Amino acid sequence: MSRIGKKPVTIPGGVTAVVNGQEVKVKGPKGELQHVLVDQVLAKLDNGTLEVFPRDDSQEARAMWGMSRTLIANLVAGVTEGFTKKLEITGVGYRAALQGQNLQLQLGYSHDITYPIPPGIQIQCPRPVEIIITGIDKQKVGQVAAEIRRFRPPEPYKGKGIKYAGEFIPRKEGKKK
Repeated sequence: MSRIGKKPVTIPGGVTAVVNGQEVKVKGPKGELQHVLVDQVLAKLDNGTLEVFPRDDSQEARAMWGMSRTLIANLVAGVTEGFTKKLEITGVGYRAALQGQNLQLQLGYSHDITYPIPPGIQIQCPRPVEIIITGIDKQKVGQVAAEIRRFRPPEPYKGKGIKYAGEFIPRKEGKKK
């Protein structure tokens, strides 16, 4: 039995959820999201709570049960509060700046990197070495953060590069004489 799947998702005030077959639509103050559930699970909406059940007792249905419940909970959290990822840039001369709908990155290469901001994502640069990514879709926010980090991942000797806020970079000792 899935411990996560058993918990119902409560729908807060100001948020409306609609279950139409395998499609779940959630609309809230920040926007609207939808998700199509896999065939092994089914969702029911009762009195402001949304519950997910496996269709049968197969291994695959039980595996999809908890995941589907978590995806629906992420939809509800996204339309109410939204999601945020923070990136920190470390290195001499490394910086980021917004230019219209693009993020301009200077990361020690011979050229600047221009990253177009996808729709549904907001990026802020309160300081040149800090990037804040916000949006209502958790998967999209995480994907954008991973793509930006991939331009210059942190290296283990000096820690230069782009890292998530709070991420620990294990350091290596340099060469000895």
